[in-house]
Amino acid sequence: MGSFICSVIFITSKILHIKGLEKYFFILNLFDIFESNTLNFKIIDMKKLIKFLFPIIILVAFTACEKDTETTPETLTSDDALVNAKIDMASDDISNIVDQLFDNVDGSTISYRGINNDNSVFSNCATITRVPAFGTVITPGTQVTKTIDFGTIGCTLNNGNIVKGKIIISFVFQPTAVSHTVTYTFDNFYHNNIKFVGTKTFTRSLTVATATSAPHPIVVMLLDMTITMPNGDVYSRVGTRTRELVEGFSTTQIFADNIYKITGNWTTTHPNGTVQTATITTPLRARMSCLAVNKPLLVLGVITFVKNGVTATLDYGNGDCDNIAVFTINGVSYTINIGN
Repeated sequence: MGSFICSVIFITSKILHIKGLEKYFFILNLFDIFESNTLNFKIIDMKKLIKFLFPIIILVAFTACEKDTETTPETLTSDDALVNAKIDMASDDISNIVDQLFDNVDGSTISYRGINNDNSVFSNCATITRVPAFGTVITPGTQVTKTIDFGTIGCTLNNGNIVKGKIIISFVFQPTAVSHTVTYTFDNFYHNNIKFVGTKTFTRSLTVATATSAPHPIVVMLLDMTITMPNGDVYSRVGTRTRELVEGFSTTQIFADNIYKITGNWTTTHPNGTVQTATITTPLRARMSCLAVNKPLLVLGVITFVKNGVTATLDYGNGDCDNIAVFTINGVSYTINIGN
């Protein structure tokens, strides 16, 4: 009798791991087993057995039903941080590309502000076209469209990232205006095999000179993009990202001394539908001199993430050109490698 009851309890406990209709048929089969066993064990009183087992079965089945409705909230992981870092790195390259296309409106070469040099983020495997065509005099009020084509095989930028496809920008030429709105579109564009889709805008304005700073550009990018990772996972990101050139604007022919301060916030929707918010809580710094050593441009600053009520941070370091960032959650820190 004792061993039989123990066996019954053991089998009943398995109900916890069975869901849906399978649980229902399992319980029916269990009663059949009980009935057949009572025929073999005459010393067992059937009414007492059922009276003993019935509360156990009901309790276990009820607990199992409760567990069926429970969901474990998805929390932030270092993989989430790595995905975000890759998207951020691509966003910085896209910002540089779009900004340089706009800044050098007459440039048909891979250059920075009209001079051919290796300090640009571009490389010689890209081609630039313009409407109106290069050589045509552009007058104020003219609609200008510039396309940079990185080809279909893969073009390595000067920072080591690999891109392919096209980025197209469109704007009204107003050389004396203090603020410009530029539309940029992706045409089968990939950054390190991550596909970007969508049409976005950014506003580029020039600050007013103060006692402590010279006039310099600020670019506010409206983010509304769909991102497909190499494994097929699809993310969407909506928000704003402000990029301010805080050093290097006065050296008009040198790109490598540029340093940008980046602020902003956005939401990212994951493939399973969960939403994660991100806020730059310590302004990021992007150093263009990191191009020379093929390292990611982000070298400083902190992004704070919140997902399902769980908070984590991604710290980009102390200003050195490297591919290291530190992800911290629940007081535990992990080092992750970003970039190529």
